[in-house]
Amino acid sequence: MIRIYKKLIKDDSLKILADFEPNSWVHIVGPSEGELEVVSEKFSIDIGLLRDAVDFYELPRIEVENSNTFIYTQFPYNEGNNVVTVPVLFVIGKNFFITVSDKEFPGIKRFTDEKVDFYTTQKTKLFLLLFSQINATYNAFLLRIIRQIKSSRIKLEKITNRDVLQLVAFEEILNNFLSILVPTNSVLKSLLTGRFLRLFEEDEDLIEDLFLDIGQLIEQCRSNLKNIVNIRDAYSTIMTNNLNSVIKLLTSLTVILMVPNIISGLYGMNVTLPFAQSPIAFITLTLSIVILSAIVFILFLANRFF
Repeated sequence: MIRIYKKLIKDDSLKILADFEPNSWVHIVGPSEGELEVVSEKFSIDIGLLRDAVDFYELPRIEVENSNTFIYTQFPYNEGNNVVTVPVLFVIGKNFFITVSDKEFPGIKRFTDEKVDFYTTQKTKLFLLLFSQINATYNAFLLRIIRQIKSSRIKLEKITNRDVLQLVAFEEILNNFLSILVPTNSVLKSLLTGRFLRLFEEDEDLIEDLFLDIGQLIEQCRSNLKNIVNIRDAYSTIMTNNLNSVIKLLTSLTVILMVPNIISGLYGMNVTLPFAQSPIAFITLTLSIVILSAIVFILFLANRFF
């Protein structure tokens, strides 16, 4: 699907165009091969660069071809109960601005509803505003993950296997975020050199702010990865201690129960035994069993086997 927007400084509202006009924003979502070919021919862009925008494994990078700047990154996206990152391409040309992604860009409605002040003639600023929206989306996902990790830390002694599996899923998401955010910060650092885009002072300030924001997101990811590892280690230690306690208890009970088993086993043999003819033999043996078992129990208790 291709949508074309245009808003000049003199315009009061955003226009939706049927055909391309100079200084327009061409927004492409979930493109077909035919749509990519049309855009490639219309703007003289290598179709391979456009195809990379819908390649799930495409990593953040920056390229320049025919005076057009191509900036690739990825944004987080909810896919069912899973969180994935989706590639997006920004193409900044002399008289056009293009965005290409397989899924709808996060927060795009804020731009189309004009809740964000932008003009399609200010292509670099528009790119940075859209990039800020990606940062905000990462931040929202991270805050949600952080809250759930903290919840797992609070109820550490009651953590379940399901919670552990959730932490493993969070670890995968955070590692995925890191694999995108780190090279994305390198892209922003490259932009600050001014070799790829003409930057005004306001643009440089925006890029520096984005660079710092992504740096904070990277630190949050790394910090929470450490928290997940600590929670898993603590959970493993607690489970090991609990298992040891159960084994000690069962071993102690086994030893205590061996006393009556040995005595009853001896007196179950078909041979002449002491007290065999005594009328109080049963009571004597029972008391002996109870006393000996109690002595063993007290010894184990004194040595903290329970």
